[in-house]
Amino acid sequence: MEERDHEALEQEESCCCHKTKERDPEEYRRLVHRLNRIEGQIRGIRGMLERNAYCPDILAQAAAANAALNAFSKELLSNHIRSCVVNDVRAGNDEIIDELLMTLQKLMK
Repeated sequence: MEERDHEALEQEESCCCHKTKERDPEEYRRLVHRLNRIEGQIRGIRGMLERNAYCPDILAQAAAANAALNAFSKELLSNHIRSCVVNDVRAGNDEIIDELLMTLQKLMK
């Protein structure tokens, strides 16, 4: 197993996640596309640092990466509310509301 795959597996195993979600292919494709762009931005920032780029230029790229990560989170949250939360509420699982509120509190730190 490659080092990168091993690290990802360790993260999954240590994650506090206890639920899973089957995503439709289009949702999955859009989210992965956003993450791929964010990874590229982060690699670009590292390259700028390695080339001794001017601090404000690096900071501008870091701000763009933060904005991209926020856009990813907003899309994921929207998908979560429209699917998981709605389905659980319809099924009578009102505990999902508390979970959603805790998630929102984490996002707003």
